[in-house]
Amino acid sequence: MRILVIDVGGTHVKVRATGHQQRLEIPSGPKMTPAKMVTGVKAATADWNYDVVSIGYPGPVVHGRPFSEPHNLARGWVGFDFKKALGGRPVKIINDAAMQALGSYKGKRMLFLGLGTGLGSAFIVDGVLEPMELAHLPYKKGRTYEDYVGLAGLKRLGKRKWRRHVNEVVKLLKTAFEADCVVLGGGNAKLLRKLSPGCRLGDNANAFRGGYRLWSTTLTRPTRERFNH
Repeated sequence: MRILVIDVGGTHVKVRATGHQQRLEIPSGPKMTPAKMVTGVKAATADWNYDVVSIGYPGPVVHGRPFSEPHNLARGWVGFDFKKALGGRPVKIINDAAMQALGSYKGKRMLFLGLGTGLGSAFIVDGVLEPMELAHLPYKKGRTYEDYVGLAGLKRLGKRKWRRHVNEVVKLLKTAFEADCVVLGGGNAKLLRKLSPGCRLGDNANAFRGGYRLWSTTLTRPTRERFNH
């Protein structure tokens, strides 16, 4: 089975498929609608062959469909018929952080935090994946976790203070979830210099690994995936 993986981000849509080692990047942003995304992907992969599609979506996904509109893209994602737009191919949609977590998992209790345009989060316990929405919970001074450790926080605080808050958030959430390890992914994770104990850096390529793994999982609950790592 040949799988096309689409990782939808706030600044780029990243695309890769079975048999293709190099990923493609398509600029996104606040004007990116799902129709524009699909058009861009189909144009960029016109000579690719694939049977099914995995989509990492930057927002909550319930029953395999976007539950709310993304914060950093245009509207229109909720209710969009991705299968029809992608030529009738079977499509699986999962939260983007959960997809990267799926590709990063090595066992036990793992918390994944994606440091990108926003803050993605997912938790895996003994092979059961639980996508989460921690980004917009209150953190400090009336601001959210994402306000401090997302891209807006990095720009507002500068790298030194941003790194300090990332480490503080990691310690806080690791304790709260009793995680054995915390994986830090997303494009801004590379800016970290020193990691807290029990943490490791992820790799953006793991999002594609998660997209491939998605087709070998067994659905256990509408928002959960169980898989063998």
